[in-house]
Amino acid sequence: MEKGNTKITYKQAMTDAHKEEMLRDERVIVMGEDIVLHGNSELIGMFDSKRIWNTPISENAFTGMAVGAAMTGLRPVVDLTVASFTYLASDQIINQASKLRYMTGGQMQVPAVFRCCMYYNLGMAAQHSDRPYSMFMNSPGLKILLPSSPANMKGLLKSAIRDNDPVLIFEDVNLWDQEEWVSTDPEVLIPIGEAEIKRQGTDITIVAIGATLNVVLEAAQVLETQGISAEVIDPRTLVPLDTETLITSVRKTGRLIIVDNAHRTASIGSEIAAIIVEKAFKFLRAPIQRVTTPDVHVPYSPTLEALVYPKCSDILGTVNVLINY
Repeated sequence: MEKGNTKITYKQAMTDAHKEEMLRDERVIVMGEDIVLHGNSELIGMFDSKRIWNTPISENAFTGMAVGAAMTGLRPVVDLTVASFTYLASDQIINQASKLRYMTGGQMQVPAVFRCCMYYNLGMAAQHSDRPYSMFMNSPGLKILLPSSPANMKGLLKSAIRDNDPVLIFEDVNLWDQEEWVSTDPEVLIPIGEAEIKRQGTDITIVAIGATLNVVLEAAQVLETQGISAEVIDPRTLVPLDTETLITSVRKTGRLIIVDNAHRTASIGSEIAAIIVEKAFKFLRAPIQRVTTPDVHVPYSPTLEALVYPKCSDILGTVNVLINY
């Protein structure tokens, strides 16, 4: 162990964030289905049933309960288990949580966190494999986070729990076993709305959404051997989006690729592309490109599913097209 740091997994970072915030603030409660399965068994040993609520499989009901609890002074963290299940809870999240501060003229707050797990290349099939964060971006009043590493998970989740607005945090189950040195200081937070430049570059900007960061960094290493310098940016937060970091990078490189495991149409990739066209068009040397999942449902077959998501070769091919444009 390094001084002030410990090497932990993404999943443990999530548990540690819950634990630290529950010890810090007695108003923080955790509720949801399959809580034990999702890394919170450690919490159950520390906190009683007033702080840990294991709910029935009824997303709309317990999400509404969380909104009401937040309105009356608690700070609930809601485990929705699978991101696709947010559809069932969307009325409570979009029509209630996101609008109540506005509709009451700021008299009421909804400090609730909604955790949504995403799966890919795990054979979860069409009804358990959606990545609906772009859909929620269209609802004002919500903050949307995509932590891509253990440190980001811990720091962003802690910030979300302390935030006075409703926050959706989309986590990639495929990252659960990823390890990283993470600060043990309970006051180390990652500010919501700040992107992170993971790799400096001069020839092209690659924006990596969520767990695509790993494959993007892999591609950047290959590009370096080809004499191409790629700047890699992890937005970390989709709403609010750190547009200044993106614009500054594109002004330098003149080329932009957005890599995302979600569908292509009406996506975060589309939004980033639109922002750059509006704010930095004159700096572009080539058309903006998106490397995403196509607009198809995710197949159950592992062989077919492996063809759906962006791969290193897809990124390399797209970069070479832009460099030679």
